[in-house]
Amino acid sequence: MGTVRGVQRVSVVGTSGVGKTTLTGVLARALDVPALQLDAVHHLPGWTPIDTPTFRQQVGAFVARPGWVVDGNYAAVRDLVWARADTVVYLDYPRWRVMRQLVPRTLRRLITREELYNGNREELPNLLSRDPDRNILLWAWTTHRAKREEFTAAMADPANAGLRFIHLTSPAHTADFVRTLRE
Repeated sequence: MGTVRGVQRVSVVGTSGVGKTTLTGVLARALDVPALQLDAVHHLPGWTPIDTPTFRQQVGAFVARPGWVVDGNYAAVRDLVWARADTVVYLDYPRWRVMRQLVPRTLRRLITREELYNGNREELPNLLSRDPDRNILLWAWTTHRAKREEFTAAMADPANAGLRFIHLTSPAHTADFVRTLRE
């Protein structure tokens, strides 16, 4: 297992569509550790959410490993992930940038019928729904500010003093960070 400046266990957080999964893959390859996408564990076939005890058990087993990267924001397992993490990478792009990334990605997935996880795919009725719990675009738009407040507070919380926070605010900032991993 590789290390990058003492980094072995990383939690990647940020709003939907910001690029967490892409960065998680880059980090996992750079560190030579496995990656876990929390959405893939949480969303069972038919977009059915996993029960919380099973979710916690599966995530807890994964983070018990010596090295890993976890992608996702689920409060139900954050305590497990952050208790073992040494680093939290917070992707915090402006809302317009997130939407500029998310809209084409969502449309591409809808058109190509790309499987996301557990047989789930983007569905036109969800995309047309006015319910943010069904429509990923509305979810990202309506939760952006709350996620920013949540993770800004987490960075300042003394309870998280043992975590190294890396706050990335633009694709250029993220690219610079990734370059440092490769040096």
